[in-house]
Amino acid sequence: MDMKKQYSSVTWALVSLVVVIVAVAVVGSLLLGRDDESIQGQMEASEYRVSSKVPGRILRFYVEEGDYVKAGDTLVVLEAPDVQAKYSQAEAAERAAQALKDKAYGGARSEQLQSAYAMWQKAKAGLDIAEKSYNRLNRLFEEGVMSEQKRDEAYANYAAMQATEKAAHAQYEMAREGARREDKEAAAAQVARAQGAVAEVDAYLKETVLVAQMDGEVSEIFPKMGELVGTGAPIMNVTMLYDRWATFNVREDLLGSLAMGKEFMAYVPAFGKDIRLKVTYMKDRGTYAAWKATKTTGQYDLKTFEVRAVPVDAKEALRPGMSVIIKR
Repeated sequence: MDMKKQYSSVTWALVSLVVVIVAVAVVGSLLLGRDDESIQGQMEASEYRVSSKVPGRILRFYVEEGDYVKAGDTLVVLEAPDVQAKYSQAEAAERAAQALKDKAYGGARSEQLQSAYAMWQKAKAGLDIAEKSYNRLNRLFEEGVMSEQKRDEAYANYAAMQATEKAAHAQYEMAREGARREDKEAAAAQVARAQGAVAEVDAYLKETVLVAQMDGEVSEIFPKMGELVGTGAPIMNVTMLYDRWATFNVREDLLGSLAMGKEFMAYVPAFGKDIRLKVTYMKDRGTYAAWKATKTTGQYDLKTFEVRAVPVDAKEALRPGMSVIIKR
């Protein structure tokens, strides 16, 4: 009798186990065979990173995370004493080059010009006397009173005074006109070069005061006050909330209702309501994507596409990171 009861209990236990296994298998097959009822994505927005061309120390922040800024607003000021020193050096070099240019174009000093003019006038007076002496001795030679030697000596003196007068006149003209054309051009080129160096350093100096390039919200600030930042190091991110879109990763067999340019409704849990979106971008994410890219169905794989859609007349303050759900 006890053996029959024991056998009956084992039988019922086996039957119960089989029933449970069958139930789990049925439920599992139903759950695994059921496709997702929705496609979940999230809101994104364009942003730009604020950085400087020159290294420096954070001197002051004019904004905090969450502040809304407009194009041209000052965001942060850096302290860069080495750039300021280079600017002073460039300015000094420009002043020196400008002085050389002024000297080249200004010509000789008034005292030098007067001295050259006096020497020219002296040479002219000597030439006049030499010319008269030669003419007088030449007449006497023709009359037979003066020897040919004396006449030749007078002519040689006259010719020498002519050369002296020309040389004195050339010195005067040189002093009056100043430096040669080539020297003036060289001086002007030196000034232009120095001005270019000043402009270059000035451009770097302006990089110590960083301003907003476009309207947006300061979403993240990386360094702290007083910290050093290197060339091109990110200082803060500014998010342009007006340039926003929702991004979804959609299996290709579900793309039929999400064609380019098509509008559809999507649910935003943050507001508990639906919004209208328009498809503006679609691209294969590839097999390297972090999202599950393929699903074996028969003899082929189904790829995943990135789909972007922009809000159509949405008045809600949609922010990056908010979930957006397409219900099927």
